[in-house]
Amino acid sequence: MEGEKVFQEGSLQGHESLYRLLSAELPPHVFQEVSRVLYGCNRGSVVMPAPPGSLGDTLSNAAKEGNFDLQNFVFTAEAEQMRAPRQVCVGLIQNAIVLPTTKPFLEQKHAIMDRVTSLINAAGEAGVNVLCLQEAWTMPFAFCTREKSWCEFAESAETGESTQLLQGLARKYGMVIVSPILERDEAHGDTLWNTAVIIGDHGNIIGKHRKNHIPRVGDFNESTYYMEGNTGHPVFETAYGKIAVNICYGRHHPMNWQAFGMNGAEIVFNPSATVGDLSEPMWPIEARNAAIANSYFVGAINRVGTEVFPREFTSGDGKPAHKDFGHFYGSSFIAAPDASCTPSLSRCRDGLLIAKLDLNLCQQLKDKWGFRLTARYEMYADFFSEYVKHDFKPQVVRDPFLDHKPVTSNGRAKTLCETEDV
Repeated sequence: MEGEKVFQEGSLQGHESLYRLLSAELPPHVFQEVSRVLYGCNRGSVVMPAPPGSLGDTLSNAAKEGNFDLQNFVFTAEAEQMRAPRQVCVGLIQNAIVLPTTKPFLEQKHAIMDRVTSLINAAGEAGVNVLCLQEAWTMPFAFCTREKSWCEFAESAETGESTQLLQGLARKYGMVIVSPILERDEAHGDTLWNTAVIIGDHGNIIGKHRKNHIPRVGDFNESTYYMEGNTGHPVFETAYGKIAVNICYGRHHPMNWQAFGMNGAEIVFNPSATVGDLSEPMWPIEARNAAIANSYFVGAINRVGTEVFPREFTSGDGKPAHKDFGHFYGSSFIAAPDASCTPSLSRCRDGLLIAKLDLNLCQQLKDKWGFRLTARYEMYADFFSEYVKHDFKPQVVRDPFLDHKPVTSNGRAKTLCETEDV
């Protein structure tokens, strides 16, 4: 509208992220202090994006031409006398769907695969060692619709088209790739799972993990398509360190995060699909808290854009029928065990976040804080063994005075003033 500033969908008053909004609106010395409080410090320094062009003109030009957000960060650890640095370059990719959901399914899938391939090529040129894609990256996030036709996007984790594509790219760049897909388990009656396939740097399949926790929250009632996974909390030892995958809704369960850490994870990826009205205040907190509590790095990935479906659907939450369930706000980021984290990628555009990590920081923080040392696992184990019993009784110590309060004529408990002599 004339005279009004037109903002990009999902932007914050025209800014692609909170970090960029603050950077533009605050005086530099104030912004520096706000950044310290919001994003923490890695060895005394705020984790800030590297200067534009730090990855080279080729990649910078590719980001401009391809219209994707390209961010580059570094996390360091203290130098050790008996261990060399364990440096790993990690990449996160967030992307919107490319074609409308009304287009033929195969065209939609191939358009997404072409787009993501271009982003993976950029990651490969940047020297990324371990790359994670977003949840159900090969398709629209259609699980809100409860329509079974979207099951056509499911494929074999071992032989599916997306796995074969990524195997070639993994070999080409010597890169480990985490590929979250809708899996069709052909060995077990074509059952569907929400699965992350871990592809090794030689193009081999290291293994897979199935989503542990399935949401039943408004639009995000995914049990129409798949149920809770059966793979436990596997940690995959790769050429670049021990990694795990906590898929989407599992981030709301602290013990889910903890189990990956107890199995030895150094990097845990959280590929997700979540919209602003539902979860955005939680988004910058949960993954970061998990990194702190479990002394590992976390890569949090969220898709981006608004996906509109052909037919209206309802959510069982009293809201009118609708064809979309909100804006996927991107904002992918990496959190470190020392409580520092990167500013996020764009809320509006596809993006590639690159971060160089020194995995020695994980052990250094374990030694510093001693969370494992001071934990009371035996006490927790005893509690949970009792909690799961049908006759469990909560450990509540009741104030005996509550059973002897005088009451007024209408049955209301008297207040302190009413029971005192005047």
